[in-house]
Amino acid sequence: MVKTVLIYSMGEVIGDGLIKLPFIAGLRAAFPDARISWCAAKGETVYAGPLKAVVQGYIDEVILEGANGAKARDSLPWSRPFCGRKFDLVIDTQENLRRSGVARRGAAGRFVSAARLARSQDWPVAVADRLARLLSLATNGQGAPRPLALTNPDALKAAEILLPAGSTYVGLAPGAGGQDKRWPLENYLELARRIVARGWTPVFFFGPDEADDAAIAAREVPQALQTERNRTDGLPVKGPLLVIALAGRLAAGVANDAGPGHMLAAGGAPLLSLQQDRRKAVKFRPAAARLEMLVAEDYGSGMDALPLDTVWAALEKLVSGAS
Repeated sequence: MVKTVLIYSMGEVIGDGLIKLPFIAGLRAAFPDARISWCAAKGETVYAGPLKAVVQGYIDEVILEGANGAKARDSLPWSRPFCGRKFDLVIDTQENLRRSGVARRGAAGRFVSAARLARSQDWPVAVADRLARLLSLATNGQGAPRPLALTNPDALKAAEILLPAGSTYVGLAPGAGGQDKRWPLENYLELARRIVARGWTPVFFFGPDEADDAAIAAREVPQALQTERNRTDGLPVKGPLLVIALAGRLAAGVANDAGPGHMLAAGGAPLLSLQQDRRKAVKFRPAAARLEMLVAEDYGSGMDALPLDTVWAALEKLVSGAS
């Protein structure tokens, strides 16, 4: 029986942390009673920071210090990785063989390593598929990534208040870290108008640095909701935790290649992902349970080459549940 699990990584910034959330949810489902520890060997992970509240109940402990493989001397025979602790199952998600040797020393039982699997010809390109492969091997084929099932009562209550039952909600996340990754805002606005005309309710998700775009959307499509603007629920829930909670109440979402898309996927929303180029689209695609993906380079140069009518057709299909 597996009572202790160690997930070994080098650490996570926000993008890495978000894309791994369905893997974490699948891991907890496979080992509901185990103590799950997460080692960020370089000493930094968003699971100890911005996503700490999101992984509450999924990760029991984050290990940030000690001889954990980040330095070459951690491989020496007298080194004591993880302070000498042993775990029933160790899943090594990184692909460096030397560091994998350090991770293996923490395994009292089963050891599954991406560093070794990555040398095989059938190792997946997509990060989400690599994590799914590791989880499947660690659970004898029984485990698979899945949406987060949040238990935070404030998050669940806020989502219920902000998106009450009775409407078909469609999420729109126009932002991205770089302008070159953004499908034009005016296209998102037209998409919102079509959603309204269809009898559905558009829900815009804007980040804290996108106030100007949020104001334009509020003016141009007043029927659309912006869940983090003018809130009156008084609940202390915001950021990724709120977006993930709201995702569970969406019929579908549309997002660029950016963090909000991974949040919507982690919360279980069927997702239409708008990507700039196919190489990144394949490697970093969101781990959504139901995913449609459109790639701008298939239509021309730049995100504005992605046709509005094509996006709308894909969205209608996703909302209707057509296969």
